[in-house]
Amino acid sequence: MVIIETPVSLPMQPASSVSPTRLSPGGKDASLYQFFAPGGVLSRSHPAYEFRRGQLQMAQAVEQALTEKRHLIVEAGTGTGKTLAYLVPVIRSGKRVIISTGTKNLQEQLFHKDVPFLEQVLFRHDDRAPSGAESSHGPGRLSVCYMKGRNNYLCRKKLYDLTDQPVLSGLEEIEQYRAIAAWEKTTGTGDRAELAELPEASLLWHKLDARADACIGQKCSQWERCFITEMRRRAMESDIIIVNHHLFFADLAIKLQADDAPDAGILPEAAAVIFDEAHELEDVAGNYFGISVSNLRVEELARDVEQSLQHNRILSPSLSGALGSLRERSQFFFSLLPPGDGRFAFETRREFLEENGDEFLALNQALTRMAGELEGVPQKPEEVFNLVRRTQEIQAQLGFAMESDDRNTVFWIERRGKSFSPQRRRDTEKAKEASYGGRQNVFLQATPIHVGPILRECLWSKLECAVLTSATLAVGGGFEYIRKRLGLEHARESVLASHFDYQNQALLYVPPDLPDPPTEFADYSKSLADARLCSSPVTRKCTRSTIDCSVKSNFQCCARGMRRKTRCSKNSVSRRTQCFLRPHRSGKG
Repeated sequence: MVIIETPVSLPMQPASSVSPTRLSPGGKDASLYQFFAPGGVLSRSHPAYEFRRGQLQMAQAVEQALTEKRHLIVEAGTGTGKTLAYLVPVIRSGKRVIISTGTKNLQEQLFHKDVPFLEQVLFRHDDRAPSGAESSHGPGRLSVCYMKGRNNYLCRKKLYDLTDQPVLSGLEEIEQYRAIAAWEKTTGTGDRAELAELPEASLLWHKLDARADACIGQKCSQWERCFITEMRRRAMESDIIIVNHHLFFADLAIKLQADDAPDAGILPEAAAVIFDEAHELEDVAGNYFGISVSNLRVEELARDVEQSLQHNRILSPSLSGALGSLRERSQFFFSLLPPGDGRFAFETRREFLEENGDEFLALNQALTRMAGELEGVPQKPEEVFNLVRRTQEIQAQLGFAMESDDRNTVFWIERRGKSFSPQRRRDTEKAKEASYGGRQNVFLQATPIHVGPILRECLWSKLECAVLTSATLAVGGGFEYIRKRLGLEHARESVLASHFDYQNQALLYVPPDLPDPPTEFADYSKSLADARLCSSPVTRKCTRSTIDCSVKSNFQCCARGMRRKTRCSKNSVSRRTQCFLRPHRSGKG
């Protein structure tokens, strides 16, 4: 393999010039070459290891970036072994590093497989050898924290409040509540993944999760015992913190809104951040630096206000009237928004306001009244202050979405519900929609067109070192496009060829006339199987059955079920199947 473009100085040693006996240093004392080279530490520790020059080159580039406190963009083709190529330099650096991935699957791979393997290899001669990635912090050991989004964790305060005044719907929710209440007494993390019997789309969980909207921070009675507080403590004590892009940018957005207040967000300061699957950064960042206002969000606010006031026995007739008015005005206003399926541009905002300005003003007045009524509550508990903040935030964002002329923002509408394609909804969103009678919900969205200036100011300028890696970052052999889109002006660059010989070992065939998979599943499956990928009748028959099975699996199995199946079968592969079933945007792999 060769480096196509790299200003990074990467001293190399030819494998033939060093005999296996000279590669004897092991663990932390081995150089990167002694670790990755043929006959080196890694080959002696893993019987299936294959030397890949690109992996060694990437590891050297990452280590140099960490040492010199420089940003690095590196494209490493499929099969390079990117995770070990950045993990080894990270561990050797001794710095606190955040690793952000595109998916939870890669998070799990890093935490449960790659880090424990490297820990065993690097510290095998240490008498205090650790037992795995979850080992406690100490000399010769790694302390690693695996963090998910807040909605994956239980809020103890919500659970206890629901105990005092249960608001449960049906026997199923009652059984789920009992299971969660019993689990809360024994869990050490509060992570819902421990509740295997809890349905993915549980309506009850949404009432109990630790999402930021309803959090009152250090003023909460359960602050010291809070699972989010404990997760923050573990992160502060960790050498390596493994997150996904959604959590990273959600945390960054919270810190920006709070002007970097000390208790804002859950991620600690780190010497460096590794962005794996970095081709997804622009889309994810755009989602969190934009805004979204919907009838669903207003309804959730009204529900939380009502439950809080009832729990604290301060629900007055005037507050009840304000709640009723807010719900009515919200539903009416959002029902007037232009019709359409899925996502579409809102290019007629000015005309819409000219025709429906009174309804827009009525919803604004209802939000103003709601905030005023809440502020007027005497001796109000801390959570009411949070509800006032949420009300004012919705009002401000609604005004921006309807009236702003910001040239760097695109305004659009998304409809979810009965007429919205189920392939584009998350299970949690489906749960919320079902909880409001399965009606269609309308989302007003405002997303920045260019996130580069935002990232340049609030991220790249504040990080000592950022490493962006993926199999698909370069365009025409260079990184000018991705650097411009992400606002990353000064960074070293490296393009490493894939370990695979695609020209001789792979064939790409794009059938020109396939039906749309989500809407015409049966025709799509048949047409895909009928595509003549090869000339052998036997292979065509095999291809037909394989495609039919895989397509059905991808469209009919839930994510949790698919993961369970692939873990049980040594021959199954589930990674990136979705990439072949949806259109790509420019610059994505």
